[in-house]
Amino acid sequence: MIKGVVIKKLKPMKDDRGVLVEILREDDKIFEHFGQVYFTTCKPGFVKAWHYHKKKIDNFVCLKGKARVGLYDLREDSETKGEVMEFIMSLEDPFLLKIPLGVAHGFEVLGDEECLILNTTTHPYNKDDADEYRIDPFENNIPFKWNAKKGG
Repeated sequence: MIKGVVIKKLKPMKDDRGVLVEILREDDKIFEHFGQVYFTTCKPGFVKAWHYHKKKIDNFVCLKGKARVGLYDLREDSETKGEVMEFIMSLEDPFLLKIPLGVAHGFEVLGDEECLILNTTTHPYNKDDADEYRIDPFENNIPFKWNAKKGG
């Protein structure tokens, strides 16, 4: 397990009308700071990878489809430097994935349905200081291989 990666199992509350799922609360042990909430999608055959942050923590939840999420610890001072992890995210088994600073991450679709990832970050996007560091999804030294053929 990469140091600092945290999984929070989500508990769907179902009734005849549908489902309600609490994702992240300010009184959760894993909550650090609120910055921004957004969602991103990925179409089958594509991958959104690799990128990492030095200032903001990502908290992913898959709301639609099925996503294969890859993580790679880039941190020089980490006892888990160089380790990779893989998670399969979907509403069938919902969880929040907390991605620490300095851990490269990305995702691709499993199956034929576009996936939708909700991300709650600890800091908002700032175009003057984007805190978005990118690594090519296919041409790199990361020991993780994507099934998709197209990057992004």
